[in-house]
Amino acid sequence: MSSDDRILVAGAGPVGLVAAAALARQGIPVTVLEAGAGLSDESRASTFHPPTLDMLDALGAARPLIAEGLAAPRLQYRTRAGRIAEFDFSGIADVTRHPFRLQAEQFKLTRILYALYRDHADFAVEFDSAVETVRQDEEGVVVGLRRGGGMAERRGRFLIGADGARSAVRRALGIEFEGFTWPERFLVVSTPFDFHRAIPDLAPVSYVADPGQWHFLLQIPGLWRVMFPVPAAVADEHALEADYIAAQMATIVAGRGDYPVAHCTLYRVHQRVAGRWRQGRAFLAGDAAHINNPLGGMGMNGGIHDAVDLAARLARAWRGEGEPGDLDRYERQRRGVTVEYVQTQTIQNKRNLEASDPSEQAEFRRRMRETAGDPALAYDYLLKLSMIASLRRAAALG
Repeated sequence: MSSDDRILVAGAGPVGLVAAAALARQGIPVTVLEAGAGLSDESRASTFHPPTLDMLDALGAARPLIAEGLAAPRLQYRTRAGRIAEFDFSGIADVTRHPFRLQAEQFKLTRILYALYRDHADFAVEFDSAVETVRQDEEGVVVGLRRGGGMAERRGRFLIGADGARSAVRRALGIEFEGFTWPERFLVVSTPFDFHRAIPDLAPVSYVADPGQWHFLLQIPGLWRVMFPVPAAVADEHALEADYIAAQMATIVAGRGDYPVAHCTLYRVHQRVAGRWRQGRAFLAGDAAHINNPLGGMGMNGGIHDAVDLAARLARAWRGEGEPGDLDRYERQRRGVTVEYVQTQTIQNKRNLEASDPSEQAEFRRRMRETAGDPALAYDYLLKLSMIASLRRAAALG
């Protein structure tokens, strides 16, 4: 078979490798082009939602990922004084085979997928292959690659740009990345300290609302990740100093300040969506198409949902089985639900935690208590938290 028949994927992160695995599993030849010398070891995203695990199960990746992660069936909203409301994902066991959030660093998924598919006849990854240019005609797409000091080309029937927030594919296609950047940065501190011993009845996923400085506690295997907002007036260098980090950590539990720090990261937070997700035979998915603040864990999960949806459509098109307009519906549905649901929800999540107006604070707490206390409302809210509602809404967009 000619290499021209392959589908090309830019980026070997979670989204790119899920797309490639989904294509190879359907017998569609695919080549992943990765700029790095190997798979990234960055932790970054670390939450997998129930429907995402269902999708990964179809690729053979859910079981080994669960074995390396931490199942978190409970999620809480809290204040520094205690719990506001708790939600248990076992309440939606009727619509998912995985009624829990799985906490596992994203690099674990990429390594699992690569191990599962690297010997598959229709699956290939080329490292040290940074996509720089894209051109296309009626029959296919040609990408220009930088390899070392030279250039090379690869041609395929279609191209998926899953090469991250700074996507070279998106830039090569001239697509705007519309949205804004929050003035605060987010500081993520990883510590082996056992918060379960210090905070009674703490859930593995806990959002702590506070008008002065909210924080987020997320348990992963062997560590807790703690997230704080860092005001714009605080310099990056100062925010990463040991004294500043210690001062923020000391606010979590009264009287404690001796937290060991395993790792810390400071990063800027964006809410952006690409103006188009399809241009001819080239498509965008994951962070190349949309980025949002991490409150709710919807970024990587939404990207994996993009990848599974797009892979199914491209497989049909590759076999000549797709209905007219099928590829256009990818952008209409996935971009539509990202703008309408994911961006709106993640922005609201942040505003709920940082609300300073007493009436807004009281309304948030009342709403959460009422929702958690009513089985029907709790069920609907769990569908939103798990992103099952967003998948249903995408399908309804036609």
